[in-house]
Amino acid sequence: MTARGTPSLALTMGEPAGIAGELALKAWLGRAAALPPFFMIADPETLRGHADRLGLAAPVAAIDDPERAAAVFPEALPVLPQPLAAAAVPGRLELSNAPAVIESIRRAVGLVGAGRALAVVTSPVHKRHLYQAGFDYPGQTEFLAELAGSDAVMMLACRALKVVPVTVHLSMRKAIESLTTERIVARGRVTAAALTQDFGIAAPRLAVAGLNPHAGEDGVLGREEAEIIEPAVAALRALGHQVSGPAPADSLFHARARETYDVALCMYHDQALIPLKTIDFWGGVNVTLGLPFVRTSPDHGTALGIAGDGVADVTSLCAALRMAAEVAWRRRANPPRRRSHA
Repeated sequence: MTARGTPSLALTMGEPAGIAGELALKAWLGRAAALPPFFMIADPETLRGHADRLGLAAPVAAIDDPERAAAVFPEALPVLPQPLAAAAVPGRLELSNAPAVIESIRRAVGLVGAGRALAVVTSPVHKRHLYQAGFDYPGQTEFLAELAGSDAVMMLACRALKVVPVTVHLSMRKAIESLTTERIVARGRVTAAALTQDFGIAAPRLAVAGLNPHAGEDGVLGREEAEIIEPAVAALRALGHQVSGPAPADSLFHARARETYDVALCMYHDQALIPLKTIDFWGGVNVTLGLPFVRTSPDHGTALGIAGDGVADVTSLCAALRMAAEVAWRRRANPPRRRSHA
């Protein structure tokens, strides 16, 4: 994978004041550990400044053609320049740089769509900071879905567990209000299809979590299971999927329970992310299902509090890079068939 023209992974800039640049440099330094070639869409001088400040022997090479990245990768971190409006200072947000963060994502998607990059790997962004700059999406997943013109489902994955939150970046009140049978079925269908197409699981087993304690205790602790979740489970089974539940969430994630399913559909954000991050905080990957291109992301935030200290852990980014390449090459070998997610 070193010849000119071989597509590489496109890694977005992320928040310039956070740890994304440091992690990209560290990932490149660990490239010998079966890491696929990637290039970053970012400001080269900012990355050189990170390398100098942290004492990382990671040369940065600006490229004007993403298809040169694989050839450059063995000797330097390839960077497709994305200028910043102001100098990036670790730990200090600069509102004028938010448009460059957003443009980095747009460019990565465009390059993958044009066949000039293999997949998109997004670095963490500071959502509130982007909101202040006019970013009108709850998160990157929703933005990518808009760019692709398709449904998108967030899945978090590590070696021991895969989880899909049915509702994502919503308050608890809004999450419960927005929970519907149709939404659960739609998420389940996209998830099952992606596990087969992208992860090679021929007959995925889906476990559906309840919303209330003890999965409602037969309606004593809540009616959502009987009125919303059980009909969704029945509908998914009628469509031919292997589905169990709704199961009490407090007994769904221990080791023996995890052996009985391939993915857990959870009713809200923290119900999914708490067990995954407890099991493998550093190795989790955020992967978006249902897009016409492959997108993964490390499962952590911008970490402004430790930016510039040189202590950021690169494990999740490396896992995201590897997963993106594996899924992208699997798709190339077995192109997805057109399907409805209704």
